[in-house]
Amino acid sequence: MAHTYEELKHKPLAELREIAAGITHEAVQGYTQLNKDHLLVALCKALNLDMKAHHEVKGIDKAAVKLRIKEWKAKRDAALAAHDRKALKAALDQIHQLKRVMRKATV
Repeated sequence: MAHTYEELKHKPLAELREIAAGITHEAVQGYTQLNKDHLLVALCKALNLDMKAHHEVKGIDKAAVKLRIKEWKAKRDAALAAHDRKALKAALDQIHQLKRVMRKATV
């Protein structure tokens, strides 16, 4: 049975130990002595699971938004060099707004 990190994270310690009992991997040796946090790390290592959640951006063109952010960062750098506070504020606001658009589209 294939497990995911999120699924394992929400299981009680007794169930995690049952899963570890069926695995012959050096990472889960001594699983009866491990607490939940350490056992979860060992199980993920033994089952080759990622412990990080991978998010996707949906509903927008991520590459286009990142390109616009890059363009605004160039304008920001130019405004810094020219000591133009008004242009700097506009550039920083646009960068902030585009990053918010990206975060809102992340699932």
